[in-house]
Amino acid sequence: MEFKDLLYTHQEEPLTRQVILSLLKKYKRPNDKISELIKAGWLTSLKNGLYVPGPKSNLILPESLLIANHLWGPSYVSMESALSYWGVIPERVFETTSVTVKTSKTFKTELGRFSYKHTSLPYYSFGIRTVDITSKQAVMIASPEKAICDKIVMTSRLNLRSVKQVMEFLAEDMRIDEDLIRDLNVDVIDTWISDAPKQNSLRILIKTVRNL
Repeated sequence: MEFKDLLYTHQEEPLTRQVILSLLKKYKRPNDKISELIKAGWLTSLKNGLYVPGPKSNLILPESLLIANHLWGPSYVSMESALSYWGVIPERVFETTSVTVKTSKTFKTELGRFSYKHTSLPYYSFGIRTVDITSKQAVMIASPEKAICDKIVMTSRLNLRSVKQVMEFLAEDMRIDEDLIRDLNVDVIDTWISDAPKQNSLRILIKTVRNL
């Protein structure tokens, strides 16, 4: 059986080293075979120990959101990447941004750039959803409310002190439609406040949305 046929059952998945080794179990020197497959275009290496099918395979690749979950974890997709997925901001994003409890990190891969911002528990665990983006791909991603909070919390030197400042940030800087701002569930944000960074900024966010 050809390697492409072995790969077929794993299309749409990031492939760990363990999976690749299981596909190459008949080879005495699987590490050499992996290098050969990368050079031949059958595999693409995202980082040491993580791969996707290469361009020669013509197989369906995992979406960037799922790749982000696997490149550096535990993590979830957030900020502009999550807001673009939910349709909250109009722009398409060209870097997939995530939040992690591990150290901040950036990966530049053949499939794009992936950045990770650090935060601590328990704030990290709030507002994470698991969504099916295809029949085979389930992604951990921030809710719109958590993605906005993460953007506020993780933007250096951003301290929101007035309703006017919040609206400038959301409507002008982030380009979020006022109707979508009004629809945010700030009651759930309120439950995160005691364990969140930048508590005063999040409180003024809540006040702003409630007054719309």
